[in-house]
Amino acid sequence: MGRYKRFVREVSIFSDLDEGSLDRLESLLTLRSYSKDALIVSHDESGDALFIVVSGRAKAVLRGNSGREVILYLFRQGDFFGEMSLLDNQPRSASVEACEDTSLLVLRREAFLHHIERYPQTALSVLREMSRRLRYADEIIGSLALLDVYARVARMLRDMGERDGEETEEGVLIPDRPTQQDMAGMIGASRETVSRALSDLARRGYIELSGKNVLLRHAFLMGGDIARLR
Repeated sequence: MGRYKRFVREVSIFSDLDEGSLDRLESLLTLRSYSKDALIVSHDESGDALFIVVSGRAKAVLRGNSGREVILYLFRQGDFFGEMSLLDNQPRSASVEACEDTSLLVLRREAFLHHIERYPQTALSVLREMSRRLRYADEIIGSLALLDVYARVARMLRDMGERDGEETEEGVLIPDRPTQQDMAGMIGASRETVSRALSDLARRGYIELSGKNVLLRHAFLMGGDIARLR
């Protein structure tokens, strides 16, 4: 497992650990692989492990009785999930599914709890990340309540640009964006509505679509109130 030490060091909650601590932590991790659309954890099941994304992508999702899907979060390389159930001993708050072939490092509950007892700085890092995600959830709730679908698409693109974008001379490039269906699930809209909004933003020169890439042009990024982009 030595080959994962450098990767674990880049995970936000473990970035403050020294070499010896990283060695001990790495010895507790196991690797699991999941195919596209596979269920990784199920809503309401007991949580027994922390997961770290090594490759691929996964989504935290809730589904209603009608089958409607709401995507709470998209996890990429270096992200982790499953910590809430380990800390409060409650069932999983959402299901997590693989968006594509995905590899995860798994840290079992007993090992996780022992680790944070020995290295309390990790617990503080987990709390900081949970606070960040709570703020993000508050923003999403506010968007659903206050913005129309068009503005929600614009805000989602800006959030993706801040998190995953690459600076270029023409703007911010979002490589390998989520599918339109996943984007719809993230903002409580239909895939057709997301498609129309993206096409309109591209037609007006705010963004450029190229396969799975999206370029956010400077006029879009500096547009101020996104509700006025329409």
